[in-house]
Amino acid sequence: MDTYQFGDFSFTWLKGGTTNMDGGAMFGVVPKALWSKRYPVNDNNQIELPCDPLLIQTNGHNILLESGLNFGKFDDKKKRNYGITDESRVEAQLGELGLTAADIDIIMMTHLHFDHASGLTTLEQDGSYSSTFPNAKIFVSEVEWNEMKNPNIRSRNTYWKENWQPIEGQVVPFTDSSEVIPGIEMIHTGGHSNGHSIVKMEQNGETIIHFADLMPTHAHQSPLWVLAYDDYPMTSVFTKDKWVPELLENGYWASFYHDTFYRLVKWSKDGKEIVESVKRTT
Repeated sequence: MDTYQFGDFSFTWLKGGTTNMDGGAMFGVVPKALWSKRYPVNDNNQIELPCDPLLIQTNGHNILLESGLNFGKFDDKKKRNYGITDESRVEAQLGELGLTAADIDIIMMTHLHFDHASGLTTLEQDGSYSSTFPNAKIFVSEVEWNEMKNPNIRSRNTYWKENWQPIEGQVVPFTDSSEVIPGIEMIHTGGHSNGHSIVKMEQNGETIIHFADLMPTHAHQSPLWVLAYDDYPMTSVFTKDKWVPELLENGYWASFYHDTFYRLVKWSKDGKEIVESVKRTT
């Protein structure tokens, strides 16, 4: 497991499963001749996208950022459509750290698409679903939570009732922003979904921005490189155009959920070079 110490926050990235999604969809209107130079693509025009939750431990808290795919919830059709090549080992890896799922007390969900939220619930042998992390408060924007429960004709393909019904009593919805604990703030942005949020973490004068699916990989740094999957692409562009210059100018870290190469990246002020990174090794 990859680890990093960020001030008082101990980071451990957990294996949440892997999807392989269409590269054209993941880079929207950007020509393949451009994006394929920055992120490799397979013969099926798919790019590899891990779904690895981040475990943050600090002052007695065991916090998850995102939840992974879980295990056993995808039939062969879904595995094919979403290019799922492996599923979650989150609970097993928590065990290796001396923890159980019951020890997770906070979960931060940037949004509730299946590749982020499937780990929240577990398929039982009798076909029912239960909360994977029964003692956790689950923070998510109110807009996202409301759409999860009442999806539209487009979003119902990714907002699944089995991912929200068992955890309904654990959800802590917020409006514009929420200080989850001192040093960690969730900020509603919209864009990728109407309720999408980013996470800002601050320690000892340093800052990490977890852009979630506004910047799913390091290759999506440009504000104009947004996903065809985005429900509100111009909101994504405007949001990135606000945050990316601040990130570059101040030397913030960018954090990734889906990047197959990097966990964290710092760029030069002009954004042309990676000057510091935490690479993905597992």
